[in-house]
Amino acid sequence: MEFNPNNNIVKLCIQGMDMEEKGKSGAASKLFLRAWNEATDDFEKFTAAHYLARHQKNVPGKLKWLETALQFALKINNDTVKSAFPSLYLNIAKCYEALNRPNQAKKNYELANSFKDKPSDKGPFYHGTKADLQVGDLLTPGGSSNYKPGLKMNHIYFTALVNGAGLAAALAKGVGRERVYIVEPTGSFENDPNVTDKKFPGNPTRSYRSQAPLKIVGEATDWVKQTPEELQKWREKLAGNKGDIIN
Repeated sequence: MEFNPNNNIVKLCIQGMDMEEKGKSGAASKLFLRAWNEATDDFEKFTAAHYLARHQKNVPGKLKWLETALQFALKINNDTVKSAFPSLYLNIAKCYEALNRPNQAKKNYELANSFKDKPSDKGPFYHGTKADLQVGDLLTPGGSSNYKPGLKMNHIYFTALVNGAGLAAALAKGVGRERVYIVEPTGSFENDPNVTDKKFPGNPTRSYRSQAPLKIVGEATDWVKQTPEELQKWREKLAGNKGDIIN
């Protein structure tokens, strides 16, 4: 299963998030409910339930949708959703606490604490860029951000989704051709906090970062390129993003 921004349910959730940002909560709720009704697989249902939980007017309603989201996350149980477990269990615990059910609250607080933010993803991993590099070269932190002028990055970023790396290559600065390199982390790495649980729950884009270099071990050529129209939409979205980068 690979995260696909062109998926119909993902598109509905993106539209819902846009409505949220505009303060149109009612319209957002309708879009998330439509996403739930049209969802056909576990990931789609997990995603829609996550957003429906946020829009409930009372604690029992919120708890119902949080536990529904958890049910589907547990069925999926892979690297796209594992980082969502701490927040899911934490919010479920808070609901039980509000409902004066201390035993269930305690159990879920303990489950939330049991999940460590240590990615289990084994790759393969990819890094997209326009730089002309060779096998054996090292990618190191300290480069300029592609998304915020003047910002030097303290980490080097990579993903386990080859098409995600291809998109990063297309959006990268420079005039060279788009390259997607197969890389190996030389040290520990973490979920990219700029995407994990920020928009979609968990880490569906399987995006990571490290302060240790990445070693180039090959180049991937079989990845889906975005159309010029799709790339323009991404550039407009990035240009309109006023949020701070967690560096």
